[in-house]
Amino acid sequence: MQYMIMNYVRPDEFVGEGRPDNQPKEAWKAYTQAMIDAGVMVEGNALHPAHTGTTVRLRDGQREIADGPYADTKEHLGGYYIIEVPDLDTALDWAARNPAADSGAVEVRPVVMR
Repeated sequence: MQYMIMNYVRPDEFVGEGRPDNQPKEAWKAYTQAMIDAGVMVEGNALHPAHTGTTVRLRDGQREIADGPYADTKEHLGGYYIIEVPDLDTALDWAARNPAADSGAVEVRPVVMR
């Protein structure tokens, strides 16, 4: 089964490479490499900071555009991984190893396979 591991980091720590400033790039590289070596990584990407995003809503047939994230939150989505593992417990084990778990949050969700 595939799961998405979402890395949430505090905006004041965000450096634009999907990681907080207090988490060395090497920690993210090691985490990613461990998933590759284990054969569970399907894909993953870091994201630019939330303020670079654009939110789109359609109201009465008209497009409304707003700069920045959808909601003001304590953590912003900094990146994600798609992994393929046998079950949720295994996905949670990988999420617990995620560097974002130390100072932010890590969300795990099953991917709907088509």
